[in-house]
Amino acid sequence: MKKIDSLIINSSMLITPLGKTAKTGKDAGVLKQIKNGAVAINDGKILEVGTTEKLTKKYITEQTIDAKNGLIMPGFVDCHTHLVYGGSRENEMAKTLAGTPYLKILKDGGGIHSTVKKTREETSYELENSAMKRLDLMLAHGTTTAEIKTGYGLEPDTEKKLLKVIKALNAKSELDIVSTFLGAHIVPKDIPREQYIDWLCTTALTEFKDLAEFVDIFTEDNAYTLAETKKILQASKTAGYKIKIHAGQFNDLKASGFASDLGAVSIDHLEHISDSQLKTMSKNKTCAVLMPGVVYYLNTGKYADARKMLKLGVPVALATDFNPGSCPSFNMQFIISLACKEMKMTIEEAITSATLNSAYAIDRAKYIGSLEKGKQADIIILDIDNPWKIPYHFGGNLVTTVIKNGELI
Repeated sequence: MKKIDSLIINSSMLITPLGKTAKTGKDAGVLKQIKNGAVAINDGKILEVGTTEKLTKKYITEQTIDAKNGLIMPGFVDCHTHLVYGGSRENEMAKTLAGTPYLKILKDGGGIHSTVKKTREETSYELENSAMKRLDLMLAHGTTTAEIKTGYGLEPDTEKKLLKVIKALNAKSELDIVSTFLGAHIVPKDIPREQYIDWLCTTALTEFKDLAEFVDIFTEDNAYTLAETKKILQASKTAGYKIKIHAGQFNDLKASGFASDLGAVSIDHLEHISDSQLKTMSKNKTCAVLMPGVVYYLNTGKYADARKMLKLGVPVALATDFNPGSCPSFNMQFIISLACKEMKMTIEEAITSATLNSAYAIDRAKYIGSLEKGKQADIIILDIDNPWKIPYHFGGNLVTTVIKNGELI
C-alpha cells in the first residue's frame, strides 16, 4: 500500500466533468459518476479517483476525510466578480423593484458612479479587509477559485490601488484569485473621455502588466461604444494581455463577434446577442459566461439563451458577477439553481458550467475544474446524496467541507 497525504472516502456519489478544456454541446451534459466515490490526494494534487473500496485497499494515509454519505465534486470556479469595492448600494434596490432600468440609474449618477466615489475614498486596508470577508464567505459556499476585476476606480491611482489589493488578497486568501483590469468599466465623470481612453490604451497597459492577467471592457449604452471597444481591446492584446468583454447585457452593440475573432477568452452577460455572433463564438471556442443572478436581481426578465448556445456548440460557463449593484450574491449554488430553472439547463450542464467551463473562462481548465489525476485538489463535499438537490435546496449552503490545494479548510 502506498502512503499518501489524504484520502476522501464514503461519499454517496462523486461527480465531475472530465478534461482539460471546455465541454460543448451534448458533452456539456456528461458527468463521470462514481457511487461511494473516493479521492486520493498527494502533494496538493489528485492522485486517483475511484470507489472507496478500491482506494482504501490501495492507499494508507494519516488524514482520512469522511464524506459521511455526502456528494463529492470539484470546487466551484467563479469566473466573473467585482469583489473589491467600497460602500454599498442597497438604496438602489427600491428603484430597481419599482422598475427603474439599470442604465437609467447609471445615467442619473447612481450605479457604478456611486460605488466609484466610495471606493476612491477608502484606503487599501479598508478595501482589503472587506474583500477578505467576502472571500471567506465564498470559500464557505464552495468557491475555490475566483476572478476579481477592478473598475471602481476609473482613474490611474485608484485602479492601481485596486490591482494591488487584488494581489494582496491572492497572497493571503485560501482561494486562488485571477486578476482582471477593468479600467474600461464606464467612462469617469471627472476625466475627459478621449484622455481617459488614451490612458487605457497606453500608460495603463504598461504600468499594470505585472498586476493583471486579463483586460476587460463594458460595451454598452452609457459605457463604451463598439469603436472604442475595438481600440481598447486591440491595444490590450498587442500589449500581451488576455482579453475579456462585457457585452450584450442590455443591448447588442455587435461587439461579441469582433471580440471573439480577436481572441477573447470569454464574452460575459449575452442576454442580447445575434445568432451570427454566437456562431462566431462557437467557431472560435470563445466561452459565454452567463450570470443569471444579475437578471434575477435587476428583474429584467431577459435571461441568456443557454439552450441555443449549447445547441450551437458555444462553451457555456456560469458565474455570480458578485458586485454591489446588480448581483450582491456570492453563492454559486444559487446560480446553478437559477441556471436550471430560468435558463433550462440540466443539472449536469450547470455543474460543468460552474466548474470545468468556468475554469476555461479564466484559462485554468488544464489545472482545475474537474476531479482527475494530476489536477489541483480543489474539492468540496455537500450534505446531499445526489446533485439534483443543489437546485432543489436553493438559497442556502449545502457545502460542509472544502479542500483547497489538498488542504482541508
